[in-house]
Amino acid sequence: MPRRPEIRERRQRERRRQRLVFALIVLGAAVVVAAAMLYPRIAPIGEIVQITPVARPLAEGREIGDPSAPVVVELFEDFQCRGCREFTASTEPQLISAYVEAGEARLVFRHYAFIGPESVQAANAALCAEEQGRFWDYHDILFANQVGENQGAFVDRRLVGFAESLGLDLEAFQSCFEESRHEQEIAQDRAAGTELGVTSTPSIVVNGQLVVSTNPGFIPSFGEISAAIEA
Repeated sequence: MPRRPEIRERRQRERRRQRLVFALIVLGAAVVVAAAMLYPRIAPIGEIVQITPVARPLAEGREIGDPSAPVVVELFEDFQCRGCREFTASTEPQLISAYVEAGEARLVFRHYAFIGPESVQAANAALCAEEQGRFWDYHDILFANQVGENQGAFVDRRLVGFAESLGLDLEAFQSCFEESRHEQEIAQDRAAGTELGVTSTPSIVVNGQLVVSTNPGFIPSFGEISAAIEA
């Protein structure tokens, strides 16, 4: 029959073992949490498609053209929207050439970030780039790196990587980005679009009137936008 000192010692060893197991579990959980928090900052950002900055006439913030132009063309877009990318590559340059450069119209970019979380973060990042006078360059690099909806193209680490590739002041950019400084502005743009009848992107508003394509479900063509500008 075991003696009492032996029983007491065995119980103490068991308690020490339990405390050690508990401490290891807590430590393991802490490591997992720390890794989850750190991973977005150190995760590989993947390949970034570089751009060559394109000068836009009288660009100021999110606007292009003469501030006193008689016509205001608002472009409601989502950076994850494939149609927006196509509009930017084809119709937007036509509008700039035909109306902005002539001083007849001013283009204003509006955020209608509705596709998902990456849309909102991309808009946030673009407005942080705007603080450094580089909205349109960041706008272009976003579309150049678009790969689908909520597929990781615009996760936070990549958005910072885009800023780095453009040579932005990273400390200032990250401070703006991490605090979601322009969250309210993004929400206001979307609310304004909804009030004007915007339900999809890209949507074009000319002097406060939504341009609706004669082909239901289609993006308004250059001709349709032109007709609205000249009406």
